[in-house]
Amino acid sequence: MKQVKEASQSTVVKTSARAVARFIRISPRKVRLVLSAICRKPVAQAFSILTNLNKKGARIVSKVLQSAVANAKDKQMDEARLFVRIALANGGPMLKRYLPRAMGRADTILKRTSHITVVVEEGELRGGVNPKDPKEKSSKIKKNNAEKAAGKKALAGV
Repeated sequence: MKQVKEASQSTVVKTSARAVARFIRISPRKVRLVLSAICRKPVAQAFSILTNLNKKGARIVSKVLQSAVANAKDKQMDEARLFVRIALANGGPMLKRYLPRAMGRADTILKRTSHITVVVEEGELRGGVNPKDPKEKSSKIKKNNAEKAAGKKALAGV
């Protein structure tokens, strides 16, 4: 729970709920593919994405998201206004196994585990540029790029 100052100088309390699944027997890299699909989406949309994904991690992430929504209900948050704020998959401990190879050698096999965290927050997603998404550019950035290109063409013509 954190307090945020609005432009009108009034204090608004934003609440969030989270769920963590630890020691899940799937590699974090595989789970991150699924988590990137639902991050910053409304909960209803996230559930529909997860049901249609053909990945093992989708079923696991769906359970974690259900738990986060249940935790939000306990905090009296409006389920219709929830969205996925943060979705993380961190590495857990690795199970080390050995595979016999030629000439008495052995190769190590690392069976990875994950700690999956999903944080949901109540509120509306704000429009604008996502700083993590390089494809999205604001009109101001596009305008500056166009001006730079025009300047270079003018210098090249001189």
